[in-house]
Amino acid sequence: MSSRLAPFPSVVSLNVGGSNYTTSLATLTKFKDSLITEMFTGESDGDLLQKDESGQFFIDRDGFLFRFILDYLRTGALNLPDNFQESTRLYDEARFYRLPGLIAQLGVPAGLNKGNNYVNGRPSDTTTAAGKKPPGFLTIGYRGTFAFGRDGLADVKFRKVMRILVCGRVSLAREVFGENLNESRDPDRGQSDRYSARFYLKHIYLEQAFDVLAGCGFRFLNCCASGTSAIAGPPESEESRWNHYNEFIFQRA
Repeated sequence: MSSRLAPFPSVVSLNVGGSNYTTSLATLTKFKDSLITEMFTGESDGDLLQKDESGQFFIDRDGFLFRFILDYLRTGALNLPDNFQESTRLYDEARFYRLPGLIAQLGVPAGLNKGNNYVNGRPSDTTTAAGKKPPGFLTIGYRGTFAFGRDGLADVKFRKVMRILVCGRVSLAREVFGENLNESRDPDRGQSDRYSARFYLKHIYLEQAFDVLAGCGFRFLNCCASGTSAIAGPPESEESRWNHYNEFIFQRA
């Protein structure tokens, strides 16, 4: 193992597979659980990050595809040109750099070799002997209020979602939802080999959560729902009186 490169400048010049990039240290360390953050905080294997003869930090990966990795680090969004033909390779790069949010946005490209998994930047079969992602369950729940229309009738076509909750194994929830997973209510952050019922998503779009789960190989299993009158005494409005809670169970076998 090589010695760690530190300290790191606030503006970083990179040579990725022969392609040169310049960005900020804050951008490179934006996602705390990514391999890039480990590289540029001195926490990763020193062999993964070296300096070339001109003094730039060198990463021996695909230089062309790194522009999309860097764009994702800057914006948190996947922006690909029309007729992009390298989705499978970009997916593999996203797994190498441990960016679950980018993985979720890419989906699973057709023809992907699912056996290429990485631990600390090196190929590893840490899922199953068949190369599949680890199985498990995730429960998606949301709390909301009923919307009322004319004559005090509930409008079943419209829902107000207050928060989308995620329950399940921590490592599985992080893999699927990435940076969209808010862990601020969880007192034991940093431990992945446990279960939590305290996560929630940073958005309130239920169908977006379902699309991400489907892209990660999950299938809908079951659901339940309830409605309650939660306020004792006169409510501010009829809508604030009635609340509902729904849970959707997904499984990856």
